[in-house]
Amino acid sequence: MSKKKFYVVWNGRKKGVFTSWNVCKKQVESFEGAQYKSFANLDEAALAFSKTYEDYKGKNTKKPTLTASEKEAYGKPNLESISVDAACSGNLEKMEYRGVLTHNKQQLFLKGPYLNGTNNIGEFLALVHGIALLKSKNKESVPIYSDSRTAMSWVKQKKCKTNIHFDDSNKDLLELIKRAEKWLKEHTYKNPILKWETKAWGEIPADFGRK
Repeated sequence: MSKKKFYVVWNGRKKGVFTSWNVCKKQVESFEGAQYKSFANLDEAALAFSKTYEDYKGKNTKKPTLTASEKEAYGKPNLESISVDAACSGNLEKMEYRGVLTHNKQQLFLKGPYLNGTNNIGEFLALVHGIALLKSKNKESVPIYSDSRTAMSWVKQKKCKTNIHFDDSNKDLLELIKRAEKWLKEHTYKNPILKWETKAWGEIPADFGRK
């Protein structure tokens, strides 16, 4: 059984908080400039309705927020680190990845866009790029955060286990993957690769803000 959601309509035929998607849909369907979002519980929906749509645009509001004690259990991220992330315009379209300083979001590298890639490929390449960069600067004690367990697993296995099709449109991406795998097999590194706990800390600092 799916969990109950609550729907906020900031701009529609009727504005307010609705407990049914069918009712919400009647307010926004074919309504020019409709502004609405779903929330995991009523308190969050009511708070959102007191604010503006712009406050929530691009944010994932479908998952319930953690309580203060639950957040405390995750601790806090190590700000003396770098964070990496990837973004895709459509699952098999233009992919980019980047790395930033965690504490101030200063960009360290940005690569792409590459055609016919995926987020997981981008996250993998971003991690390897970050590891290699830190190694070149003799900063092997600096942690690297990623919000992708898949990419972290691929780095650990030294293999990008994607099953996408490669052809002339994305052969440059295939070459990058091969180079990254080769680097992992020929080098060692000591940087801790850590999971960014989005539920507790919000979006990873390297996030492209396109969700």
